[in-house]
Amino acid sequence: MAIMRAMPNRWKPNVTVAALIEREGRFLLVEEDTADGLRFNNPAGHLDPGESPIEACVREVLEETAYDFTPTALVGIYLNRFRRTRTGDDITYLRFAFAGTVGTHHEWRQLDEGIVRALWLTPDEIRACAERHRSPVLLQCLHDYLAGQRHPLELIHTDASVWNGGA
Repeated sequence: MAIMRAMPNRWKPNVTVAALIEREGRFLLVEEDTADGLRFNNPAGHLDPGESPIEACVREVLEETAYDFTPTALVGIYLNRFRRTRTGDDITYLRFAFAGTVGTHHEWRQLDEGIVRALWLTPDEIRACAERHRSPVLLQCLHDYLAGQRHPLELIHTDASVWNGGA
């Protein structure tokens, strides 16, 4: 007789994407209204069902900044743990950070809910407001980008099952 054991809840990190977009020595960030007040972050967000990390990054940049974005390299993959101030929720994020080129700005587009504005800041300005960063890995991503860290996008393979529902 087989003994049935209850499966423990599996821990699953939140998969996110972020863009490091540089233009004339400044980086595109967003200012967000969060439960902890106004915070700065890279254009970033969660990976949605049916999309690759690269597609997610393109979508998030457009939704949060109204700019087209073309990823050209993977800067790095970052793991961080966060405890929400209000609820105490313990959350882990796995972030894929991409470098790329900025395209057309669609001024007519409304930005995602919670996004106050998109702005261009120098590395020194970003470092100077570290207490207002939404993600604790924002500075590490910036540091890696400025150090020239770039990896081919081909490191990230998305199987066709992502788009065809697992068939």
